[in-house]
Amino acid sequence: MGKTKNKYLTLSGLEPLVVTPESNFINVGERTNVTGSRKFLRLIKEEKYDEALSVARDQVEGGAQIIDVNMDEGMLDGKYAMTTFLNLIASEPDISRVPIMIDSSKWEIIEAGLQVVQGKCVVNSISLKEGETEFIRQAKLVKRYGAAVIVMAFDEDGQADTYERRIEICERSYKILVDVDGFPPQDIIFDPNIFPVATGMEEHRLNALDFFRATKWIRENLPYANVSGGVSNVSFSFRGNNTVREAINAAFLYHAIQHGMNLGIVNPTMLEVYDEIDKDLLKHVEDVLFDRSDDATERLLDFAETVKGNKKEDVTKVLEWRSNPLQDRITHALVKGLDTFIVEDVEEARLEVGKPIEVIEGHLMIGMSVVGDLFGSGKMFLPQVVKSARVMKKAVAYLQPFIEAEKDGRQEFAGKILMATVKGDVHDIGKNIVSVVLGCNNYEIIDLGVMVPPEKIVDTAIKENVDIIGLSGLITPSLDEMVYVSKSLEKKNVTIPIIIGGATTSRAHTSVKIAPNYSNTVVHINDASRAVTVVGELLNKDNKVYKEQIREEYNAFREQFLGRTRKKEYLSIEEARKNKFKIDWNTSEIIKPNHLGVQELQDFDITKLEAYIDWSPFFRSWDLHGKYPDILTDEVVGEQATDLFKDAQELLQRIFKEKLLKAKAVFGLFPANTINDDDIEVTVEASQKDTLNFLTLRQQSKKAAGKPNLAIADFIAPKATGKQDYIGAFCVSTGFGTAELAKQFEDAHDDYNSIMIKALADRLAEAFAEYLHKEVRTKHWSYAANENLSNQELIKESYKGIRPAPGYPACPDHLEKKTIWQLLDVENRIGVQLTESLAMWPAASVSGYYFANPEAKYFGLGKIKEDQLEDYAKRRNISKDEATKWLNPNLAD
Repeated sequence: MGKTKNKYLTLSGLEPLVVTPESNFINVGERTNVTGSRKFLRLIKEEKYDEALSVARDQVEGGAQIIDVNMDEGMLDGKYAMTTFLNLIASEPDISRVPIMIDSSKWEIIEAGLQVVQGKCVVNSISLKEGETEFIRQAKLVKRYGAAVIVMAFDEDGQADTYERRIEICERSYKILVDVDGFPPQDIIFDPNIFPVATGMEEHRLNALDFFRATKWIRENLPYANVSGGVSNVSFSFRGNNTVREAINAAFLYHAIQHGMNLGIVNPTMLEVYDEIDKDLLKHVEDVLFDRSDDATERLLDFAETVKGNKKEDVTKVLEWRSNPLQDRITHALVKGLDTFIVEDVEEARLEVGKPIEVIEGHLMIGMSVVGDLFGSGKMFLPQVVKSARVMKKAVAYLQPFIEAEKDGRQEFAGKILMATVKGDVHDIGKNIVSVVLGCNNYEIIDLGVMVPPEKIVDTAIKENVDIIGLSGLITPSLDEMVYVSKSLEKKNVTIPIIIGGATTSRAHTSVKIAPNYSNTVVHINDASRAVTVVGELLNKDNKVYKEQIREEYNAFREQFLGRTRKKEYLSIEEARKNKFKIDWNTSEIIKPNHLGVQELQDFDITKLEAYIDWSPFFRSWDLHGKYPDILTDEVVGEQATDLFKDAQELLQRIFKEKLLKAKAVFGLFPANTINDDDIEVTVEASQKDTLNFLTLRQQSKKAAGKPNLAIADFIAPKATGKQDYIGAFCVSTGFGTAELAKQFEDAHDDYNSIMIKALADRLAEAFAEYLHKEVRTKHWSYAANENLSNQELIKESYKGIRPAPGYPACPDHLEKKTIWQLLDVENRIGVQLTESLAMWPAASVSGYYFANPEAKYFGLGKIKEDQLEDYAKRRNISKDEATKWLNPNLAD
């Protein structure tokens, strides 16, 4: 069995990236490459590494799943620049969550990067250019460092430029790597060379076609190997004509993926949507790509002159669709999310059919199947689908009285799905979006809401005879609840497939912690579009093969994941403490806050928060990926992002004008010192001896020489120094009123605005946290009294000091919220409560600490070992099992 299991390319930053046949194309961000970005080169030359980090961050926020780092420039010390930049990335969890591609033509720079990079990276690249001996030497080192590798189609005789040379070099490289070196075949990524097309030179006519054929050959004949490439090269001869370049890139990428290319470098700003390429232009482009005629290049060059700088204009009149046949009008209304005429059209349909239920099963489902197809193929985006659902619900609500009057009217659904946010968790935006998308595809949804006990999930699943159970959660303890639900279902001999989703969930956690407890299928999904595909496969009558495939994939993933984790070197907790981050407390300036103790902000003017909103995560919550404001003009999602932003602004102004939401905050500043290495002792009131302890956790992975094992306690002066230091804590909420408003929208069959109000409340809460932190830095603590930062600089955390939150990478222990609540008397002062799993209610709330030291920084804790778990349980005075519940995803074994 072990020999037949699938082997997948598995990479990681702080989070794993597994490239499976079901994965979409993996996009590599290229803007952190000094040879491809003048801006990045300038920043590195001037050693403006903070700004250079923002380039990397922008790429990750823009959807890059791997970032390519290249420091090859004549005037740079490449080794220094590479190691410095990679070390800085390692301390930025929002960047280092994705894998790194170490890119250099100089082996010494690659090896320097391998010595410091976090996670499992990709080396770009090695080749047979310098002969087999050097190729094998480099491959052995790549393998020893635990990296994957890009292999260029290049040998002693030069670069492969024909189909035959491509497959000859790739096959030879593969045999050397796998048979001689024992290199894992799934960690090999071939780059068969993408060259420009339509250059006018006879020898370049087959450049694209040979790449397609070589890619297909590699995937069929070199088991488990992957294929990559730099797509923009293909359109190089059309520089200056972006319309044609975008069309060539899009068409080439589409066909390269069809032939088996599964990752590569793509500039999304130079990419048209394949289905929206002008049909005449597409024909000319594909004639060139596939070398369909001797004059294909000349004809494309001639045609290119006619479209230079032009986009096809849409001259369709706004209401022309109203003269179309009834079914076309209903479908158009659903696809476009237009509800103005839907009741009128549905009534016309009702008068034409025998029973009103037939309008749902016929006209409306025909329209929604178009929506589902468009969404599944990437031609519609999530906000549009949710608008479609609003039109659908309005139509169904109109028909409902007629259906009930018929008595026997009953809609035939494609399946019944139970959805629940697990016990102790209050977050449901993602779950609601998935419910809407599945509802659009004719599935009956039973939504049990939030904070649902496992007994209720199990009992309802059995009573309602559901086909699938969907479990959602955002906070760490929810992961443990999902494990408990799976065990409870197993005890009752339930055989219903489970789908897992939510911000803290992952394929790794699902395969390692949940799937082993359940005899039936467990599948993790990370976005709404995957839900439709997975549910369809699970409910297919011939689903046995799919279920067995999922089980095999997760078993293989679990073995890979645990094997990789065990191979990584860790320190004992005592050794890690000896390697703590050491601040020179004799020279480090400690500022005493202007006012010690607790302060409240009741009925805060919520309109002040608009200027502090970070909009990029708002778009991500709707599955639109890109950085604000650039996303509004993005070639792919710009139009939908603009529409969504307009709707958000309208609802936001209504919130302000009608005072629909209330904002409250409580914060406090206190004397504090570190004790026992990892604990922070806080004096509750300056005049008293009462103290509380914040418990922190320390990194245990073995670090490169000179790199410390961090704990946030390192940023507070130890008591032994005799220096009095300080710490802050806070809780803000903009969620009062959100649940009531969401219910009003739901009752009006308006899921779009129900989800929108929650998404806006979340953004306002984060804005409130940002605003209050600034007020503390500049006024209440005054350690940065002269600070004058823009909102963009605040978003990039360009300020001095940090505000980590319990449950996040540097401090994953949610139990610390209890200490914050005790210290600030949060519930009595502003009414924000903690659930039994320590989620905050209202959900649109943020809490955390304030650290002022200029050397304080964000970091990821990583895995912790058994000795620290036992030590933590003892310090916390709880059992090891209880400790495991709160730190589950951070345990190394």
